[in-house]
Amino acid sequence: MLGFSILTGFYLAGYVLHTTGHIPLPANVIGLILFTASLFLKLVKLEWVEEAGEFMIKHMLLFFTPFVVGMMVFFQYIGLHAVQLLVSLFASTAGVLLVTGWIVKLTGGSKKGERHESR
Repeated sequence: MLGFSILTGFYLAGYVLHTTGHIPLPANVIGLILFTASLFLKLVKLEWVEEAGEFMIKHMLLFFTPFVVGMMVFFQYIGLHAVQLLVSLFASTAGVLLVTGWIVKLTGGSKKGERHESR
């Protein structure tokens, strides 16, 4: 419960900053920035929030349910513009892949033959 309390506290802090400070970022992003900063500054220990974070990641699909249900309102629009949406989806995906590859190549990302081990 401590982990959920900490995460909720950072979200609420982001909400307060968003509404009172008129910061042009969503409250959850502000809270995430504050949370990340407090992790780096060692104000919050990872062990305190690790279990809550793993639980939320494990059940992440539940967080997308309202979004999917909300998409049903636009079902007719999606059907009418399916071709344009699909072309846009594939073009933007290809663009992101190309730009990412280009940036990695320019910055000297991983050299040929090198392997990075994941934990």
